Amino acid sequence: MQFGRTYEEFEVGATYKHWPGKTVTEYDDHLFCLLTMNHHPLHMDTNYAERTTDFGKNVVVGNYVYSLLLGMSVPDISGKAIANLEIESLKHVAPTFHGDTVYGQTTVLDKWPSKSKDDRGIVYVETKGYKQDGTLVCVFRRKVMVPTETYIKERGGEQPGRPELKEQGK
Repeated sequence: MQFGRTYEEFEVGATYKHWPGKTVTEYDDHLFCLLTMNHHPLHMDTNYAERTTDFGKNVVVGNYVYSLLLGMSVPDISGKAIANLEIESLKHVAPTFHGDTVYGQTTVLDKWPSKSKDDRGIVYVETKGYKQDGTLVCVFRRKVMVPTETYIKERGGEQPGRPELKEQGK
């Protein structure tokens, strides 16, 4: 299984569909809210959401949806990244609810060599997240610094530091 890409492996215009999707549970949403101290009743209080919102039910906190999509993209986009440099834009387009399954895909918009070091480059991507019915829920653009093949080779290959299995008695 490929985990991330080198600068040379990215092609402008390529789209990577991230698999599998993730069905968001009430537990996922509440845990994220608690971990990040987001106690807005829209996310945490069913009675409040049913009685006082246009949705009539809890809405999954948007930053969880964004974080989920960012994580989904790691094997395809930033698994080899040196750094995420910038989140240029983040748009929450439609709500996600408990029980929705989120899928993601990322398109390479542009890429260019680093100006300061010749063993890395910058990849500019747009990730879109959508629900099981195809509804677009989240879009963000970011710039990722990724290594070149030379960078990888000079640092011990694809999995530097990974120990070899030692069989008993051998």
